Amino acid sequence: MKRPVVGVIGNAHRFENRFATQMVGERNLRALAEVAGALPLMFAGSPEITDVGALLDAVDGIVLTGARANVHPTRFNTEPDIKHEPYDLHRDEVALAVAEACVARGVPLFGICRGLQEMNVAFGGSLHPEIRELPGRMNHRMPRLANGEIHPDPGVIFADRHEVSLIPGGAFAKILGCQTIRVNSLHGQGILEPGKRVVV
Repeated sequence: MKRPVVGVIGNAHRFENRFATQMVGERNLRALAEVAGALPLMFAGSPEITDVGALLDAVDGIVLTGARANVHPTRFNTEPDIKHEPYDLHRDEVALAVAEACVARGVPLFGICRGLQEMNVAFGGSLHPEIRELPGRMNHRMPRLANGEIHPDPGVIFADRHEVSLIPGGAFAKILGCQTIRVNSLHGQGILEPGKRVVV
């Protein structure tokens, strides 16, 4: 049986602060290969490189991953603030176009962290720039040591953080056979207003 091919968006990165590269976390690629049995295919988060139509002709689904960079606030009619950088304008352009095209064509689309936020913005939703600043909300940033450095243990960084309720009868509830799951959660931005056709 043919393995499904799943496109995974790349993130802009400057190797040695000089060379422009695109990269994807191995954790995402391994999950697709080992858990889902899919063949992951990275595509560039760069509009000069990625032809969205040709991409969707070649894949069975798309994953929009998390990233260090935030979605640029002008994408949801908000003023940018230097304290919420970095941004990745090229990825914004590709990811939002991919999200719209996937829905229009019926191509399965899965968003993780920033990817979920991109999906919301693609359909007219907005984001809060820093959800940890909201009263009563947990801090979704990476765990840090007492000296302020990011914790060195991936087991701590990617540990379960909170429960998520699944929509009864929805795809995840059917696949997983339960109504709640525990997830890790690493992000600054968060959904403020859901976009059209976005069900929360």
